[in-house]
Amino acid sequence: MLLWPLLLLLLLLLPTLALLRQWRSQDAKLSWLAGLQHQVAWGALGWAATWQRRKLEQSTLHMHQSQQQALRWCLQGAQRPHCPLRGSTDISTFRNHLPLTKASQTQEEERGEQLLPPTSHQDLGEASLQATLLGLVALNKAYPEVLDQGGAACLTLTSPWPRSLPWPGKALGRISTPGTKDPRVLLLEALRSPGLRALEAGTAVELLDVFLGLEADGEELAGTIAAGNPGAPLPERAAELREALEQGPRGLALRLWPKLQVVVTLDAGGQAEAVAALGALWCQGLAFFSPAYAASGGVLCLNLQPEQPHRLYLLPPGPLFIELLPVKEGTQEEAASTLLLAEAQQGEEYELVLTDRASLTRCRLGDVVQVVGAHNQCPVVRFICRLSQTLSVRGEDIGEDLFSEALGQAVGQWPGAKLLDHGCVESSILDSAVGSAPHYEVFVELRGLRNLSEENRDKLDHCLQEASPRYKSLRFWGSVGPARVHLVGQGAFRALRAALAACPSSPFPPAMPRVLRHRHLAQCLQQRVVS
Repeated sequence: MLLWPLLLLLLLLLPTLALLRQWRSQDAKLSWLAGLQHQVAWGALGWAATWQRRKLEQSTLHMHQSQQQALRWCLQGAQRPHCPLRGSTDISTFRNHLPLTKASQTQEEERGEQLLPPTSHQDLGEASLQATLLGLVALNKAYPEVLDQGGAACLTLTSPWPRSLPWPGKALGRISTPGTKDPRVLLLEALRSPGLRALEAGTAVELLDVFLGLEADGEELAGTIAAGNPGAPLPERAAELREALEQGPRGLALRLWPKLQVVVTLDAGGQAEAVAALGALWCQGLAFFSPAYAASGGVLCLNLQPEQPHRLYLLPPGPLFIELLPVKEGTQEEAASTLLLAEAQQGEEYELVLTDRASLTRCRLGDVVQVVGAHNQCPVVRFICRLSQTLSVRGEDIGEDLFSEALGQAVGQWPGAKLLDHGCVESSILDSAVGSAPHYEVFVELRGLRNLSEENRDKLDHCLQEASPRYKSLRFWGSVGPARVHLVGQGAFRALRAALAACPSSPFPPAMPRVLRHRHLAQCLQQRVVS
């Protein structure tokens, strides 16, 4: 009986004994220790991820019981005194006692985000941990070398992984500078490492800012690398950086890091254009992976298929209590009936509803998803739009997805133009409708086009009319004026994001607002118009 344990112990020790013979210098010893730590870290992470995956499979196989349990946890944690729902998990009673609410419009305008009551950190932490563990293992399975020692680097102060892992996270060998608050330091560390296989950034919008900054400050960065401040001087690497930048933005990432395979960012609202711009220019030829979708309020949908080109997410049944509100009933307010996750129908669109555990508030998040499939009894969804980002000056209700599609079609008719960013403002915000019909003010940042002709500007309005019969009718009768398109200079949207981040307690997730409802934010773009 003791033979098998002894054989197992011997198999475990053989790699160690072989490496011990190779210790010829202190550097070799440190390298071996780092390698051993990396293996142990992955072992621990893999065990934890296996446990989380087993929990996920069980919960998605029995969706009704899982949501009943989530509701029970929610009601048990209620801080409301004399709560009549304590001990009850009857869905009808729950809905009757807690009507649907929305986030404050004032807060939304001020911060560009929908703010919700503070959801339990314990609930969010558990969901974040599950998304991170399963995402790391899924990424490692799809791209086996990207998480090897020194194979990945995060270029932003925020991470795409919803939950930080102090250990084994540090042992996974990422290229980083612990404790830094300067994103420039992170970029320099990554530039000094030509063997990277994965780039990480908090969101695609933040990564877009990194590459725009790299182009603007490339010569200065190359000089720092050549001088070795900080670190050892690397004149050859500095020369490679200069040569790569001289060839333009298209394919820049692969010229700088020839072994790159994937870009990892956290998906949140307003990121689609940045992903498209990165994929068409700087990160051309690379796969994109988002471990989770972070909706308003921190609701996390899981991505277990890194190789999937379209971002599809599993909407898990717990620990947060989530309901689905059919979009067609969304305007009926109190009469609208929500559904449990197992009741979702494929092809239908729903608004996510989250119940806050602390205050027992059923809040409509404004995030709309479409059910595209199922995993066991759990819906698989794709993100459609945010209801808070709807344009409406005469009740026409141009949704975020419809406007983005129309803008994409218009830009496609502008020779040589690539859309990097855009923002919209209803004319009343900037008082630009005085003496004219209300209309949209549209600000775009482009690559490949320096001036916009009147003919090009008009194409957006034509595309909007084709996309929305209601808008076309209002334009025909003159109730709504033509959309006015403005080209802003490079860095305009970086300045806008800086203004958003300067708000007290910057919101999470770092979603990008496309419709600006506060004057000072709109003026941030208006002041940078170049055409």
